Amino acid sequence: VQLVESGGGLVQPGGSLRLSCAASGFRFSSSAMSWARQAPGKGLEWVSGICSDGYTTYSDSMKGRFTISRDNAKNTLYLQMNSLKAEDTAVYYCALETSCSVGAVVADRTFSSWGQGTQVTVSS
Repeated sequence: VQLVESGGGLVQPGGSLRLSCAASGFRFSSSAMSWARQAPGKGLEWVSGICSDGYTTYSDSMKGRFTISRDNAKNTLYLQMNSLKAEDTAVYYCALETSCSVGAVVADRTFSSWGQGTQVTVSS
């Protein structure tokens, strides 16, 4: 299993970024995937998940600003982030889940693989 994130960078408050996660080594189209993030000095926070059938779930703090999607033809997971705030600054990770879940925190979900992360910095 290999998960490679890209698309992070420096963006001003109110701006947008789209993160990508290129997946390989497993059947992406039939797998549940998630995004999580870790801000400086804080623990890992679950952001959003998408099941193989396209069912999506979001953390309440990201709902309405972030959109998760997948392109099974490209084996790629995306996270569109709009209206970014300083508190969204973090390393963002994509992760392979063992099953479709509705858990709203990392502890309530089960992950089998993680990417290396991509840094998102929101600052003026």
